[in-house]
Amino acid sequence: MLEIKPLAGALGAEIHGIDLSRDLSGSDVDTLRQLLNEHEVIFFRDQDISPARQHALASAFGPLQTHPAYATVAGFPEITILESTAEKPTKIEAWHTDMTFRAHPPMATFLKSVIVPARGGDTLWSSMTAAYEGLSTPMKAFLDGLTAEHDFSYGFKESLAEPGGRERLAGAVAANPPVVHPVIRTHPETGRKVLFVNSLFTTRILELPVAESRAVLDFLFRHARTDEYTCRFQWRPHSIAIWDNRSTQHKPVNDYFPQHRRMERIVVDGDRPY
Repeated sequence: MLEIKPLAGALGAEIHGIDLSRDLSGSDVDTLRQLLNEHEVIFFRDQDISPARQHALASAFGPLQTHPAYATVAGFPEITILESTAEKPTKIEAWHTDMTFRAHPPMATFLKSVIVPARGGDTLWSSMTAAYEGLSTPMKAFLDGLTAEHDFSYGFKESLAEPGGRERLAGAVAANPPVVHPVIRTHPETGRKVLFVNSLFTTRILELPVAESRAVLDFLFRHARTDEYTCRFQWRPHSIAIWDNRSTQHKPVNDYFPQHRRMERIVVDGDRPY
């Protein structure tokens, strides 16, 4: 039997009683999808699964996407490596939703811990469903119908500024021109409204002048990380997090340098936000 332990008020639950190293039945996948819709991010402990099993697990939820900016696991181009060392620390500091620079951002992300620092290195998530519900009625009415630009190059501007960075990422920039998504999207499975802008990739609200757009986005970015909408997960070896990329943001806590941290991530293709 599954044991479900909620982590915080708005989102997050640890799930015990399922072995992700085995083939999952259709019923198992349906149950995990229901838990994901309910809790928005779900966590599993002591799941020492291979890249092939991680690939199969994510594939059970739908077609997979690749990422243009990261190294990948040998033989599995969909599994990206997120690694920080003393020589090459991570650059991601901002709250974000994965890959909103795509016309079809991922539906879900599956992240597996491979090397975990002895201290630090937690990850935070925030519910954009709760963030939307926490807005005032006049602000919801104001935002409804507005659209925003999301840009790959904006999110990776630090990498582009590195020596040779623009040349190294030129193909990715060309293949990922800016896209436009609604500021408030509808979750395609639950029907709930979701705040859908993030500080890593969202550049501007198209219907507003530049100064107004900046002011509104800055407010929404601060609002999205309000403590009551968040949960925190402490990684251990062989932990797995699955989150609904349509209705959450997340942020790594970069408090572990110069310790080594390696995670492996795979994402499931999503639909066009509406």
